[in-house]
Amino acid sequence: MMPKGKSFVGTSGWSYTSWKPVFYPQEVKSKDFLRYYATRLKTLEINYTFNHLPTEKNIASWREATPPEFLFALKASQHITHVRQLQEPAETLPIFFDRARPLGDRLGPVLFQTPPWLKRDDDRLAGFLASLPRDLRAALEVRDPSWYVNDVFELLATAGVALVHAEGEKAPSPVETLGATAPFAYARLRRREGYTNDDVAAWSGRFRPLLEMGKDVYAYFRHDDTGANALSAERLRDLLAA
Repeated sequence: MMPKGKSFVGTSGWSYTSWKPVFYPQEVKSKDFLRYYATRLKTLEINYTFNHLPTEKNIASWREATPPEFLFALKASQHITHVRQLQEPAETLPIFFDRARPLGDRLGPVLFQTPPWLKRDDDRLAGFLASLPRDLRAALEVRDPSWYVNDVFELLATAGVALVHAEGEKAPSPVETLGATAPFAYARLRRREGYTNDDVAAWSGRFRPLLEMGKDVYAYFRHDDTGANALSAERLRDLLAA
């Protein structure tokens, strides 16, 4: 019998005073938000690393505030995805991974999000994928529909890179490709109107078969204004654990 996959459910960001009192209690100080967050959810997608390379101080503080089983998904530097647009990866990738690796076993998938105007380019993609480290998980969010073709899916599958599904964005990947290109699935749940209990249950229904197949699932809800999405993350986590 195949071992069941693991699910990791959290939010994209945590440092929001507006999440009081829905998620953070009034008495929790902002410097303690991550420590508190980690008592309720066990993974976090960090967008800070898109604009800033993580420092030793960042990494040390993230590790110190969270328990050993906590996982961070880091969004890769915009220099890789938006400035160089996946080109010259042998030059750009090592700089980012050298900074990210000190997270050690707390480092979950690295998210590469290309700009919405970047259209399909198989040669560019193949060169990028060939330069990725093989010992870490990578997920790619492409935002132009030209990428959603079998040739691209096959390139990703050969490299074991997950195609991200970003619900609520302008051109999300086909939802049926979730988990099709890697040993894991990566979903970003970003609807502006938030998620009802029925919506969360529907996502649980999509993820369950993947877990049964032995694939891990990473799902991150958008950082909303009130913290309601953090509660939705807890609901989804509980449904997947049931």
